[in-house]
Amino acid sequence: MKTSNLSRRDWLKKGALTLGGLALMPSDIWAHAVETAQTNQTKYLFPTTNSFNEFTPPKFLDPELKAILRANENPYGPPPLAAKAFQEDVFSGNRYAWKTLNDLISMIAEKENVSPKQILMAPGSSDILEKVAMVFFQNGGDVISADPSYMSLINVSKSVGGQWKSYKLLSDSQHDLKAMEKAVDDQTKLVYICNPNNPTGSITNAEDLKTFCKTVSKKVPVFVDEAYIELSNNGIADSMVSLVSEGHDVMVARTFSKIHGMAGLRIGYLVGKEETINRINNITRGGMGITGPSIMAATTSLKGQEFLDMTKTKIAEARAYTQNYLEKKGFKYLPSQTNFMIFEIDMDGNSFLKEIYGRQVGVRAFKFWDKNWCRVSMGTMKEMEIFTKAMDEIFV
Repeated sequence: MKTSNLSRRDWLKKGALTLGGLALMPSDIWAHAVETAQTNQTKYLFPTTNSFNEFTPPKFLDPELKAILRANENPYGPPPLAAKAFQEDVFSGNRYAWKTLNDLISMIAEKENVSPKQILMAPGSSDILEKVAMVFFQNGGDVISADPSYMSLINVSKSVGGQWKSYKLLSDSQHDLKAMEKAVDDQTKLVYICNPNNPTGSITNAEDLKTFCKTVSKKVPVFVDEAYIELSNNGIADSMVSLVSEGHDVMVARTFSKIHGMAGLRIGYLVGKEETINRINNITRGGMGITGPSIMAATTSLKGQEFLDMTKTKIAEARAYTQNYLEKKGFKYLPSQTNFMIFEIDMDGNSFLKEIYGRQVGVRAFKFWDKNWCRVSMGTMKEMEIFTKAMDEIFV
């Protein structure tokens, strides 16, 4: 029975041969784009006609960096008990981990108040975003999102024939939900909301977003990326996941990479309607890319709260320190409820990156709204002090 316009083999072939610089596993995309841009000596990482782009960093080896503050990683993870569970399960690595994966799915389903059939597991939430893009945009169509936004789903949708319609954040850095709702038409295949938003760190009011999702999902699916939701002030209370159990056509993605501190262990999940999960599974099996030890680490981490509370507290302290520094030095920044902050720099992005990498600090630099920006992840307090010292030397 044919359930998709693309067979699994055709989908994989299309993904491998037509994505160009994006024809990689999600965790490799940024590194590949950096290598290509550095080799070609291009100013920006991605060829695009849109207003949003990222400056190419200089060549630098991670071991030479004293502060790695560029990928929004958790400097305190993984949790000790989760790390122990990972290590112990390595000795079961000769067996497939379907049973423990199904146990984890059941645990997540109970936590999110949905059926296990409404959960899709994957090696990180970026993997989910890109699979969704391939499934929804194989025949073209528009994706609506904020400007700026996290580009993983957007870049892949464009690579397979989709179009990006972006709407600038409001003056308080929230999504312009009214403009986005108005933009939905017969060409719209998906609305993408990253909340809290990356790369700005800002959050959109939960009640306003819930109303938006209920209304818009009657016309097209709404994808809410909640990679950073646990780090926000209200945490899970601001999640849209309850809309799924209420029957709305909403997808919610979560990851173990941020507050759980497992970026390198690669595990995340999607909550959605059973029909949507089946649609994705028709061409790519969820869970195939996750190792048994990672499953056990995630399972263990879900059972504990102490590490998560400690992480959120320490990240908030680092954010307050960074915000105070930026205010003192006169840098304009956007309000953040995540483990990163973004602020304007009155300097060419490539020149800035060369200067700060030269001081053994790794950050990211972006171009949007006709301004140059630095995005800095929250590291340990020692790392943040290294960062501010470097900033003082650059902006004398």
